[in-house]
Amino acid sequence: MKTFNIFVIGCQMNKSDSERIRGYLELHGLTEIDNPNQADFVILVTCGVRQSAEDRIFGLIPNWRANNKNLKIVLTGCLALREDVKDKLTGKIDVWLPIYDLPLLGNALGLKKQLDDNYDSLTYLSFEPHYKSNFSAFLPIGNGCNNFCSYCVVPYARGREVCRPYQDILSEAESLIKKGFKEIILIAQNVNSYKSSKDNGEIVDFADLVKMVDQIEGDWWLRFSTSHPKDMSEKLIKTIADGRHTCQYFHFAAQSGDDKILELMNRRYTAKHYLDLVDKIRHYSPEAMISTDIIVGFPGETDKQFNNSKKLMEAARFDMVYISQYSPRPGTVSARLEDDVSKEIKRHRETELNDILRKTALENNQKYLGRIVKVLVDEVEKTKADLLEASGKSADFKSVKFTVADKGLIGQFVLVKITKVREFAIYGEFEQ
Repeated sequence: MKTFNIFVIGCQMNKSDSERIRGYLELHGLTEIDNPNQADFVILVTCGVRQSAEDRIFGLIPNWRANNKNLKIVLTGCLALREDVKDKLTGKIDVWLPIYDLPLLGNALGLKKQLDDNYDSLTYLSFEPHYKSNFSAFLPIGNGCNNFCSYCVVPYARGREVCRPYQDILSEAESLIKKGFKEIILIAQNVNSYKSSKDNGEIVDFADLVKMVDQIEGDWWLRFSTSHPKDMSEKLIKTIADGRHTCQYFHFAAQSGDDKILELMNRRYTAKHYLDLVDKIRHYSPEAMISTDIIVGFPGETDKQFNNSKKLMEAARFDMVYISQYSPRPGTVSARLEDDVSKEIKRHRETELNDILRKTALENNQKYLGRIVKVLVDEVEKTKADLLEASGKSADFKSVKFTVADKGLIGQFVLVKITKVREFAIYGEFEQ
């Protein structure tokens, strides 16, 4: 029996894609194993958003080859279409697989299959995934991106945006909830640019889709990731606020607080527009958690322009910020610009933003003291004191830790009374 191993680097979309790949290979009778050095096939799901993620593959592949002479390596993800990566890995990869070509993988690997005649013409999202979790699922609503932010390689790596029909998404969501899943996360490169159409020609936008999914009965949560500020509508914000299952958590990337840098990034909004959206979210959902992404050291970023990012962070009072130091991505517009902000300055700016984040995150968490919150448990581990500590997320995506008596709560909703808070975690006592 042939075996495979899937190695995933990067974002939620890559993790979701790996679940489709897993389901596809199991349809062919293959068995997944944990050790790539003993597998017949390794599927490497790559990320090219940052140089550090890209560099990992150049160390992994020679090591696998040295330890497993008969191994076949399939490279998919964000580096599958990059010609410069293909040049560097000439003769080292057996199959280059843009994810939308998943239906052709069986033929490329010489796998015998007894499936439908139209199997090879299916879209990759048509295949039933094998989820790693039995209570939380990523549900892709599309693939690709049309935004062409000047620093981002994703549109070149994944192609243009293609949205799934809303009927397929609803069907998959209903199936997941019937199977007992407690959390569904709608994902795409930019979820809130979603568009589908009904038979009568009526357009279904992302707010409409969220409302449709939210109507499915059951005790479960609905999340989504990730959003572009230019497409964040008041209609969507209100839909999230009014939903029965929708979690009050918004992640939408600011990337900078300076209008000139935003223009160079091709983000198509201003800092004021972004902060107006924050105000609208807090108007409709006062308890919402808001997180963002910010890049420091974009080409030409001056101290004054960086200070505008600091001002945006102070005004928005984020719960979480994912801060990255700019690194040029081959083929993007910004790669033609001089990367003229030193690594030392980038590190210093990242530290300054983290200092602001720690302050606002702690202040935001203070309001949880004494509250009883609903938590979806995702892990239970033994502590050094030989106690069982559970961790999970609240509806607004706060990380919550508390002591329990057994491991049977994984994948269940529980109530926790909050007794202590830190910047990025809150602690409590198990109620029920």
